[in-house]
Amino acid sequence: MVATEVKELASQTARATQDISSQISQIQGATDEAVSAIASITARIREIDSVATTIAAAVEQQGAATQEIVRNVAQAATGTSEVTSNISGVAGSAEETGAAASQVLGSAGELSRQSEHLNAEVRRFLASVRAA
Repeated sequence: MVATEVKELASQTARATQDISSQISQIQGATDEAVSAIASITARIREIDSVATTIAAAVEQQGAATQEIVRNVAQAATGTSEVTSNISGVAGSAEETGAAASQVLGSAGELSRQSEHLNAEVRRFLASVRAA
């Protein structure tokens, strides 16, 4: 009877050892899968980090480009203001020139009338000198 119990215990021990070995194999397989998953996650994190760095650089470039556009718009506005001011100055000068031309025309007309009057006076004077 002791021998049967020893055999039974040996058989149970063998089964338990086999179960433990099987469980260890399963744990090792699960550990390998976990290591593989962690490696995959690490690779994804590196990819995300790379993409985030690329996005940050693009955002920085976009910010710089936006600032350059703002500077250019401000310069264009200043230029437009100067052009408007210059056009106003030219328009004012044109008005002054027109007024001066009108005065010159009036003066020329007056000078022409006076010249005709002087010419008539000279003829009368010459006629009176000839008659005398």
